[in-house]
Amino acid sequence: MPTAFSPTRSFQWDLARQVERLDWLLAQLPRYADWGYQELHLHLEDAVEFPSLPGVARRDAYSYRQFTQLVATATRVGIKVVPIVNLLGHTQYLIKVPELRELNELQSADGTPFTSGQVCPLHPRLLGAAEKLLRDMAPFCTAGKVHVGLDESFDLGRHPLSRAEIDRIGLAGHFAGHVNRLHALTRSMGLRMGMWADMLYYIPEAIDLLPRDLIAYEWYYYGLKRWPRVELFNFAEADIATALRRRGIDICGCPMNGSARYEPLPHFHDRLENITDWWRHGQRIGITGFLVTSWEPFRLAMEMTTVVDAAAASLWLEPGSTDPRKMLERGFERAFGRKTARAAARVALASDAHPFGGYPRWQINDRWDTVSRREALAPFVAEVRSCTRLAQVQPLPEPLRVSLEFRRYLAVRDVFVRRAARGLATAAEGRAFARELVAGRKAARAMWRFTRDRRKRGANEKILAQDAIRLRAWQQGRAVFGGRWQLCYRVQDFAPGLHFVGVEQEQPDGTWKMIQSCYTIEFQNRAANPRGEFEHEHAAPLDWAGAPAAAPRLRLVLRGIGEAKVGNVALFDGKTTLPARSLGPRRWQRVGRPAPTQGLPPLVWDVNQGAIELRF
Repeated sequence: MPTAFSPTRSFQWDLARQVERLDWLLAQLPRYADWGYQELHLHLEDAVEFPSLPGVARRDAYSYRQFTQLVATATRVGIKVVPIVNLLGHTQYLIKVPELRELNELQSADGTPFTSGQVCPLHPRLLGAAEKLLRDMAPFCTAGKVHVGLDESFDLGRHPLSRAEIDRIGLAGHFAGHVNRLHALTRSMGLRMGMWADMLYYIPEAIDLLPRDLIAYEWYYYGLKRWPRVELFNFAEADIATALRRRGIDICGCPMNGSARYEPLPHFHDRLENITDWWRHGQRIGITGFLVTSWEPFRLAMEMTTVVDAAAASLWLEPGSTDPRKMLERGFERAFGRKTARAAARVALASDAHPFGGYPRWQINDRWDTVSRREALAPFVAEVRSCTRLAQVQPLPEPLRVSLEFRRYLAVRDVFVRRAARGLATAAEGRAFARELVAGRKAARAMWRFTRDRRKRGANEKILAQDAIRLRAWQQGRAVFGGRWQLCYRVQDFAPGLHFVGVEQEQPDGTWKMIQSCYTIEFQNRAANPRGEFEHEHAAPLDWAGAPAAAPRLRLVLRGIGEAKVGNVALFDGKTTLPARSLGPRRWQRVGRPAPTQGLPPLVWDVNQGAIELRF
């Protein structure tokens, strides 16, 4: 073990999105102990029973007795536990409870709380509810610490009580006041408090108002060369570590091990690069903790994030190991044995060449009518060939094999849906795709059942159930792809931020309706730069027969933070192209506003930040 740099080594299980089988979790704990992990952070929300607030836990939550067993097993193998109890952002688990809804920061003009949002830091009932949650979790805080979240709290200041305090003492004082009240509460229970550090990018003035024995968990999930970059600031670099150290606050560096949203596999190279970059960065800034986080793993096989955790352990088990290929091979060896480790690492890294990543790829999960009929098929056909080859490699660990089979299904679906949208797919192709759907469903079910309740249907299975419905509708001659015409356009994410581009159509009453939209954010290391390289084709289905006199009034809009470029905008029916004349001679036109460089951005999703009206 290294002596000069030896942060507390932690891993995280995100149980809030789905519960893993208790027997599987218990079996992993000795393995993580063998890999040198010292702490387990548990992201919970409503996935555990809170006896003092019985309405919070969802139906499949861990009982208090089960949670006691989990923590006791961790203790027995030498792993200490840090529960994460969100107490600002990500508090929908509280807002959903009718008796707690009044805690919401968001309310209508008459004071009625909305059914979704985040808690108001100044609501008179909040500290009482927080105390109940924390006291229920206190027996499980075997590391002497509790994590209270506080990340991504973008609705700060919208409640009348919050606005009044911010007007009086400023946003930094308002945010730090909430931190200090929670700190006093946790300290009264003999616990040290941790919080995610991302809000300090937007409110750095709050750092000097924070308690000194706080732990700041700074997370950043891309390649890290000098400083983390802030997505809402167009990925500008930000150094909060210097101010935190000056204040005497310990920093825990937090990479991530897994997928983003709908990815069926981690991008293995990016994950390991993120992990090793944080290790090096942590040495430079003097972190005291190193937490490999895990988020939203419910669309992949949990063993694939476990492999990344096992690979990360090479940093301290084999000091000096930073080569992603060698680390991943060792990770597969630790998780599945030596026999398949080399082939598994090679195939896993090869799968990175075709990531099923980003909202433009994921939109097909929700609807087929936004697949552009003018987009080239060749790259998708090549992807099928590549995914088929990888899925046929033998021998592989079973979780990796079925994950590759499911990834192959997604590639096959991309080709079939695009051919069907163009009117090229035959009835025989439809029957062949039905067989692929059966195989894809089998793989999705296996991915879920390795570690989860076999009586339940996983998130991927639900997507495939909708695919089956759409396939049957297509086979019956129904309009799965909308009408004859589409508005096709390309989006260039030249200044990445947090926004989406959409198409609005004017309605008979003069209002505008969003008919298609898609977030531009990508989740690959190469996307975390102020100058973006990603360009994607999009399409919106139109209810228009083609008569020029009845041409629809359309506009392209951007919502969120930042700006993008749109170009190559045209109405298309598979043969005829009607270019948008309103864009002028330029190929690309900007939409939106430059991202801010400081402050807490107003992240509002129902207001257009830019619009381009189209004429044809």
